[in-house]
Amino acid sequence: MEENKEKLLEIIAKEIQKCTKCPLYKNRKNPVPGEGNPDSEIIFIGEAPGYHEDVQGRPFVGSAGKLLTELIEMIGLNRKNVFITNVVKCRPPNNRDPLKEEIDACKPYLFKQIEIIKPRIIVTLGRHSTLTILHHMGIKVHGISSVRGQIFKGELLGINITVIPTYHPAAALYNPKLRRVLEEDFMLIKMVLSGEYDKKKRTIRLDDFF
Repeated sequence: MEENKEKLLEIIAKEIQKCTKCPLYKNRKNPVPGEGNPDSEIIFIGEAPGYHEDVQGRPFVGSAGKLLTELIEMIGLNRKNVFITNVVKCRPPNNRDPLKEEIDACKPYLFKQIEIIKPRIIVTLGRHSTLTILHHMGIKVHGISSVRGQIFKGELLGINITVIPTYHPAAALYNPKLRRVLEEDFMLIKMVLSGEYDKKKRTIRLDDFF
């Protein structure tokens, strides 16, 4: 691991801890910069911390985080080997969706993290992270359902990136049918990571693997 990557991410984390760019800092217990391997090939990006994340200062440690961990392990990865973060680094009140001005104030921190890590793949978890990343790449989308499970290749911050949008794990907690969809999308992630994906447009089904 490049030592300076870890140090640069620590600098960003300290900036986030002092951040007052939007009102969310007023009610937070802890900011949640993100965590994981600075040399990871893959970054998972959610939308914002929830209650448990706010308490612990770590991303995806509640029920949705448990599911995300299971999905990551299902495809042969480990949380400590990937990087996990959110678009917004402080918890919105009552877990409401982050506002546009909150995303706009906070996303420079995310972009700095991406520039440092230089991942090969970004997995966007949910609508807000998907719109933030794809719009910055010049790809116009309006929702998550129409693009989940697809592969978008392009340039982001001068880095050649493959973006794979999927639902936020929290969605599967409210609608258990979405768990299978998430599992299918994660098998696609596994194929892209391993180089097995043949770049042809086709639907990935769990039955292809089990």
